[in-house]
Formats: sequence, C-alpha cells, structure tokens
Amino acid sequence: MKIGFIGLGNMGAPMARNLAQAGHDVTGYDMATVTVDGVSNARTAAEAATGADVVITMLPNGDILRAVAGQVIPAMQKGAVLLDCSTVDVESARAVAADADAAGLLPLDAPVSGGVGGAAAGTLTFMVGGSEAGYTKALPLFETMGQKSVHCGASGNGQAAKICNNMILGVTMIATCEAFALADKLGLDRQAMFDVVSTSSGYSWTMNAYCPAPGIGPKSPADNGYIPGFAAELMLKDLRLSQQAAEASDADTPLGQAAMALYEQFVEEEDGKGRDFSAMLPRFEKRGRG
Repeated sequence: MKIGFIGLGNMGAPMARNLAQAGHDVTGYDMATVTVDGVSNARTAAEAATGADVVITMLPNGDILRAVAGQVIPAMQKGAVLLDCSTVDVESARAVAADADAAGLLPLDAPVSGGVGGAAAGTLTFMVGGSEAGYTKALPLFETMGQKSVHCGASGNGQAAKICNNMILGVTMIATCEAFALADKLGLDRQAMFDVVSTSSGYSWTMNAYCPAPGIGPKSPADNGYIPGFAAELMLKDLRLSQQAAEASDADTPLGQAAMALYEQFVEEEDGKGRDFSAMLPRFEKRGRG
C-alpha cells in the first residue's frame, strides 16, 4: 500500500519502519527532522497524505490531531483510510472521524498498547473504532505493526477501550504498591506475598506480569531502577483522559479520580516524572499514615 505516516516520534518511527520493511511505500512527516530507514520524507503533512491509500497519525494529543486532520483530510483521496494511532480524548477522535467521514474517507481510531518496545518489535495491540470496511482495509497493516487488533465498534470506541483499560491499570498498580508497602510494615516477606497473591484472588497483571517489587516475579522495570517501560507521566495522561471522558458522560469513577490525583502528585510534586509508573512502590515505602 501507499502510506502516509504523520508523527515519527518514539512510537511512530519504528511503526513506519516496520511498514516499510514489509514492502509498503511509506512517506513520513514530522515537525522535527527525522530519518527512518525505508521511509521517504515529505515537506508537509498534506504532501505525505496526497495519493495515500492509508494515512496514519501518531500524535501527542487531541488538539494536535484536530490540527493535523484539518491539513490532511482535504489532501486525501476518497475511500482512503485515516488511521489515528494516537491516544487522545474520545471527543477529538469522534470529531475528526466525523470530518473524515464527511469527506468520503474511512476513519479509524486505533490507540495502541505495548509501548516503544512493542512498536519496535511489531507486537503492539490495537484497539480500533470505526467502520468494518475501514478496519478490513487496515487489517494487513495492524498485522504488520502488531500482534493483535480488536475492532471495538463505532468511531471513538478504540479510545474508549484504551482509557478504560488504562484506568484499571492505574488503579490496580496503586493497589498492588499499597499492598506491598503494607506487607513490609506487617513483616510479611515480599516473596511470600507474591507467592500467595499471584495464585489467589488478588492476582492481577500488575502483580503477576509487571510486579513493582524488585527481584520478585518476572523481570520488570522494578529490576532496572524503574527506568520506564510505561512512564508515570503517560499513565497520568491516560488517567486524565479517563476522567475527562467520565465527566463528559456523567460516569461515577471515584477510584479513577483518586488514581489520577495520586499520579498527579507523584509526577508533578514528587520524583515520579521520568520513572516507570510502578515506581509508586518506593513512594509508598517512604510514607506513613499521615
């Protein structure tokens, strides 16, 4: 396919490289000067989108997505897919999809899970909102860039799935870190705690696959000084998106709200910025009840 790729950052560059290596004709554009193996550079986003079968965007937020969509939609040919892989607010995703749909395009919102490592390895998971026709056309690209894609329904539902998942993840990580800190103060050995919880009703992905305690369970960022696999500031971004969506839809999410407040404090007032989101454990270790 002829692909325009807008946003060649830490995630976008390896995704574009994998598409080029798979034999697709990829033209990229980024505000910064970026060189990606096999990807030709356009001077503008509109130039990258011209004549493309699929235009992929990987951008920081909804405002930038809306601005870029305003540039690329008029340049795209009818029947082309506008595939946004950014994690943005549901309202922006649906607004861009409506504009793309009105222009005769096939819009998809497809945020990803798997981080920079998954982008490089081609093992991302895509949560996809949009039409069945658009999803079917983009499916070979999902299979190149990732290991799994789930069609979640109408436009915006991909973003909805991502932020609901990550709200659970943020809340669960906090609960896991709190429990380890409590176990320490009760004199319960961390390995014993892991052996019980990981095979009992308290098991979770944050305990079993991404344990925040160094030396316990499978290798995780905790074993590497909490160098980010998923940075705390990115978790904060997703929790803020979840609460923005909750407010817009009148959903009661007290634990999501509490998790957002804790990650705000951790990232903006403490030492959380630039650390993995599981570094909440050393934070709780240092704190008492007051």
